[in-house]
Amino acid sequence: MTDADYDARTDAVLASIESTIDAWLDDDTIDIDQHRTGGLLELAFPDRSKIVVNTQPPLHELWLASRRGGYHFKFVDGRWLDTKDGKEFFARLSEEASHHGGKPLTLSAA
Repeated sequence: MTDADYDARTDAVLASIESTIDAWLDDDTIDIDQHRTGGLLELAFPDRSKIVVNTQPPLHELWLASRRGGYHFKFVDGRWLDTKDGKEFFARLSEEASHHGGKPLTLSAA
């Protein structure tokens, strides 16, 4: 993957997350504050917990961190997969968001 491909793919992931959070706010599903600075997106939940999604351009990875752990993802066969257990990025993010939000929350690629 070229650097330009990586940038486009990670930007699309972050934009998809932001769009979903905005829809949840509009629908009064859950109140999650989001703040994006470049390739870093921070999600703050009502219980004051946070999830951070961060791009890692030198490694061509996408990282996710929460109270429950840190995860690294590589783009393989059209999907972002955990480098340790192969779990897909949006599945892991949905699990973490559901845990921190205290209700089922599903995020997916746009």
